[in-house]
Amino acid sequence: MYVVGLSVLALAAVWLAVRITPLQPVSAAGQTVRVGAAPLDWSLSGPGQLDLFGQTIPTRPHFDGPIRPRLELTRIKEDAEVARLLRSGDHERLTLEVGRRLASGWLRYGAWETAVAAGLVALPLAAWTGLRRMPPGRTILVLTSGLALVTAVNAVGFYLLASDTPQALRDVRSLQDLVGDSPLAPVPRAEGPRLGDVRAVALGDSTAAGTGNRPLPDPTDLDRACGRSADSYPQALARANDWNVLNLACSGATVRDGILGVQILGEQVAPPQFAQAQRATDASAVLVSVGANDVRWSDLVQLCAISPSCDDRASTAFFQNRLARFALDYRRLLRLLTALPHHPAVLVNEYYDPFGPDLSCLRDEGLTSRKVRVLRSRLAALNAVLRQGAETAGFTTVKPDFESHGLCSAQPYVQGPTDRAPLHPTAAGALAIALADQKALPRGNDERG
Repeated sequence: MYVVGLSVLALAAVWLAVRITPLQPVSAAGQTVRVGAAPLDWSLSGPGQLDLFGQTIPTRPHFDGPIRPRLELTRIKEDAEVARLLRSGDHERLTLEVGRRLASGWLRYGAWETAVAAGLVALPLAAWTGLRRMPPGRTILVLTSGLALVTAVNAVGFYLLASDTPQALRDVRSLQDLVGDSPLAPVPRAEGPRLGDVRAVALGDSTAAGTGNRPLPDPTDLDRACGRSADSYPQALARANDWNVLNLACSGATVRDGILGVQILGEQVAPPQFAQAQRATDASAVLVSVGANDVRWSDLVQLCAISPSCDDRASTAFFQNRLARFALDYRRLLRLLTALPHHPAVLVNEYYDPFGPDLSCLRDEGLTSRKVRVLRSRLAALNAVLRQGAETAGFTTVKPDFESHGLCSAQPYVQGPTDRAPLHPTAAGALAIALADQKALPRGNDERG
C-alpha cells in the first residue's frame, strides 16, 4: 500500500510540475521562444504544441512519449546577430541555430521540471513523516524513496520515452517547420524609383482602402479594382497632416494574396503591397489593417445570417483553422516589418464592432442578438491575435471607437445592408479610425512634414 501511495504521489507531482514549471526562454533568428512541455497526454506518441498570439496550434511532427514540447513565441525583433548573418548570406547557420537552441531549451526545461517535481514530492512526504513522528532514519528513507521514484518517472518520461525529442527539435529550421503549413514565397523586390516624399504607408484590405465611399478624384485602373476611396482613413490622415500618404490597401487583400504576394483582381494584378512599401524609404509610419479576409469574415457573417445558429461545430472549426493559419502568416508579416531598415512606427488597427447595442435594423437580415454574440466573440478572437502579435513585435495596436455609432444607430459609422460595402466604415467611420491612429502615433510623427 505504501508503494502504491508513493507511486501515485510521484505521478501527481510530475503532472503538476509539467503544468507549473516556467517555460525556458531561448533566442534564435531574431525571435524569442519559450520552451516547455504541453499538458500531459498519456498516449505514447502525438503532436506537440505551438502557442502563437494566443492560438494553440498542434505541431506537424509527432513526438514520442507522454511529455511533448510546447513552444510559445514571445518576441519578434531583428537583432544584431541576425542582421550580420543575413548580410553575410550565412542563412544555413542562422536556420541551424534555431533547432540547436530549441533542443537546448527543452533539456534545460527537463532539468527544471525534475527539480520542481522532486520538491512537490518532498514537501508532502516531509509533512507526513513529521506528523507521524518518524525517527530520523525512517524519515530519510521515506524522503529518499520518494525522490528516487519521482526522478525515475521523469527519467522515463523525458529521457527514455521522449529520447528522440531533442533531435527532432534540432531538425527544426523555423516555426513554419513545426506546423507544416506551406511556406510563403519570398517577397519580390519592388520595381520603380524610391518614394522619398512619402510620409506614411497604409497596408491592408478594404477597411483601409475605404471601399464603398467616395472614389478618388483621378483613380488609376488599380485604384478602381482595389476600391480605394478619397474618404479612406489613410486619406483622412493625409489631409489632416498635409502628408503624402501611400495607400496600398486593396479590397480582398490577405497577408498571402495582397500584402506579401500578388493579388489577382480580374484583369488587374496588384503587386505585393509590402514590396511597394519598401520604396518609401523615408516613411515614418506604416498603418496596417489586415486579418478579416484571412479568416473570411464576410463569409462567416453571411453564413451566420442564413443559418439557424452561428456556433455549430463546422463553422467554429473552420474559423479556428483560418485564424491559426492567419496567425502564422501574420507572424511573417511582423518579422518583415521589424526588419525595415528605416524603422518606421508601425500601427496595427484592430477591427471595430460594427453592430452596436441596437440590432433592430438587422432582423430582416437574419441576425439575432444570439448570432451577433457569436460574431462578436470571433471578432474579439481575431483582434486578440492582432494585438498579441503586435505586442510581440513591439508595435502599437489601435482600437477605433465606434461606440453609439453601430449599424442601427442614428449616425452609423458602418455601411448598412443596402449600401455599396455592407459592414465597412462610412466616411465618418474612416475619420474615426484616422483620429485613433493620429492619437497613437509617436510624438514627432504628427508634425506637419
